[in-house]
Amino acid sequence: MKQLAALSNWMGKTFAVWALMSAVLGFFFPEFFAPLVKFIVPVLGLIMFGMGMTLNIDDFVTIIKRPKAVLVGLLAQFTLMPLIAYLLTVVFHLDPFIAIGVILVGCCPGGTASNVITFLAKGDVALSVSITSIATVLAPLLTPLLLKLFAGQLIDIDLASMMLTITKIVILPIVLGIVVHRLLGKKSEAVTSVLPLVSVVGIVVIVAAIIAASKATIVDSGALVFVVVALHNLLGFTLGYLIARACGFTERQRRAIMIEVGMQNSGLGAALAATYFNPVAGLPSAIFSVWHNFSGAIVANICARQTKSIAEIPPTR
Repeated sequence: MKQLAALSNWMGKTFAVWALMSAVLGFFFPEFFAPLVKFIVPVLGLIMFGMGMTLNIDDFVTIIKRPKAVLVGLLAQFTLMPLIAYLLTVVFHLDPFIAIGVILVGCCPGGTASNVITFLAKGDVALSVSITSIATVLAPLLTPLLLKLFAGQLIDIDLASMMLTITKIVILPIVLGIVVHRLLGKKSEAVTSVLPLVSVVGIVVIVAAIIAASKATIVDSGALVFVVVALHNLLGFTLGYLIARACGFTERQRRAIMIEVGMQNSGLGAALAATYFNPVAGLPSAIFSVWHNFSGAIVANICARQTKSIAEIPPTR
């Protein structure tokens, strides 16, 4: 079991590499990976169950202890990212399905990878977990409403159906994971130690499937989609940090909010795109999944180096 846990930990740390490899394989072997699109929803449910297994009730109590920081993080995430996404689709005159995909990923809550990146960046991990958890709980309501607001002119959106779908593939698995975690107690540690492996494999399947199903679109406009996704992510990081600084939060809190705003649950975006629109609409989510882990790792490295540099400055006498 220790060897499996070690493998899981290593896979989690090298996730970006596996995501990139899956994208390449999906592109060059579409006939093999495209049929996997039908498994996106159950795979995401399994990942969300894993997220639930890592949580407990105390994680949600944090919002009571630090409501301002959590609230600012949530507001920044659910306002900045959809708005930035919408403006980018207008500026770059994106194809309707691609535009929907960009806006969709912008309307999703933060992803679990943000908690790991926050840890590596020497940020406030407890705050990061709180924002991710609450944002995920709010997703069934806010994601469809925001998508309707920003993309309703592009396509008809069934709010009630989408809310129910998000509840089924996100909330229920998370609640089940929390319940199982509570029932197993310390025994759950053996399970949670291999969850990074499950999450990596799950996201790899999603990325490969979406890339394979969208190969024609990638050939036509893949470079443009990549530029839009990268700008979306980097603007989220930048504005998230500036807002946190303007609110007077500590450096560790600023980093947590910055990362929570900039990193989205791209797996949810891909699942909703495949369910309600077209696999092509999931392309921005697939690219985001690969890109934000690379950019997040770079941001974390810069932040960690800054922290080390500050710590090495001798105190004044």
